[in-house]
Amino acid sequence: MQNISDASLQAKIIQVAETLNKNHFMLTTAESCTGGWVAKCCTDLAGSSSWFERGFVTYSNQAKQDQLGVQLTSLQQFGAVSQTVAEEMALGALNNSCADISVALTGIAGPDGGTETKPVGTVWIGWARKSDKVVSQLFQFEGDRESIRRQAVLNALSGIIKNARD
Repeated sequence: MQNISDASLQAKIIQVAETLNKNHFMLTTAESCTGGWVAKCCTDLAGSSSWFERGFVTYSNQAKQDQLGVQLTSLQQFGAVSQTVAEEMALGALNNSCADISVALTGIAGPDGGTETKPVGTVWIGWARKSDKVVSQLFQFEGDRESIRRQAVLNALSGIIKNARD
């Protein structure tokens, strides 16, 4: 289990800001299991309006459909915690914003809600760019709800940097 401090998140968000400013990118977030924590980290940094455009907190399946255009068939076939939904969330955030790059998180932070195939700690993170590039990654985090969410936020931020550079 990784213990991620507020200072670690703050250091990472400074790197995100530098990378996005350097590339003249605006960021949008689409969050489910993290409840807006990535957006909070972004806006904790003074001057973030130069690179942070908006955030969507789409906790329910209906919100994912209404705000991000996630397909009902994707939710029914794969579930909210899936590669397909994470990628649709990331693309939907771009399509419903003025941003150049997005990150989307969907997962099971616990302590309940896990299944044999999707245990607590299962998190899909998707990143998309206006160029239609979309990538995603499956994570299996360990720990309590707070720890799982912190790990998800840190990995989302790291992926923003990587995808802004690539």
